[in-house]
Amino acid sequence: MKPIAILETGQPPEALRERFDDYPAAFRKLLGLGGETQVFDVERALPADPTAFQGVIVTGSPAGAYEDRAWIPPLEDWLRAARGRTRLIGICFGHQIMAQAFGGRVEKSDKGWGVGLHRYDIVATEPWMVPSADHIAIPVSHQDQVVDPGPEARVIARSDFTPFGGLAWGEDAISLQCHPEFEPAYAAALVEARRGRIPDAVVDTALASLTQPDDRALVGGWLRRFLGLD
Repeated sequence: MKPIAILETGQPPEALRERFDDYPAAFRKLLGLGGETQVFDVERALPADPTAFQGVIVTGSPAGAYEDRAWIPPLEDWLRAARGRTRLIGICFGHQIMAQAFGGRVEKSDKGWGVGLHRYDIVATEPWMVPSADHIAIPVSHQDQVVDPGPEARVIARSDFTPFGGLAWGEDAISLQCHPEFEPAYAAALVEARRGRIPDAVVDTALASLTQPDDRALVGGWLRRFLGLD
């Protein structure tokens, strides 16, 4: 089987790096992967040949998809060129940059921070969603949102807070605004570290929500099936 490429677009805050996994390690744990991954720091390099990989995961990032950063246009170009040649998964920033690259639009939302455990309705059941579910509860951490998914996207998951919470393009490109790779302890530490930037009441509600059961294992299984690992 070909390896999985992980396009690393950001890292955990420095204060949390000694206590928690980096994002590639979090994805390896979620998906039950060992050494069969190759990590690319998008500020330095992108895969030369998308077809050399079973699939590609684009991670979360503190960057905004709409920001003027030198590495963002090449990443968008790469995603457009890779589409149809390998399986693509975007998570949080990855979700947003895929939507933007494929004709959609991303903005900083006037709804404010989305943090804690959010519940999404599954509005289109895809073949890789086995076992199926009507709803999923997954950690989130974002201010930006996809506000226009673009002409070719179909919505697969939504909430009142995040109407375009999951998108799909054809049969080989999907993205999620939520963070199935975030263990609750990391999601809690991340929101606590942003207290002051995020209102106390929002932080407190988020921390309480993260003590509740989540569907990370279910979504991890979905992503494995999408990648052809099961």
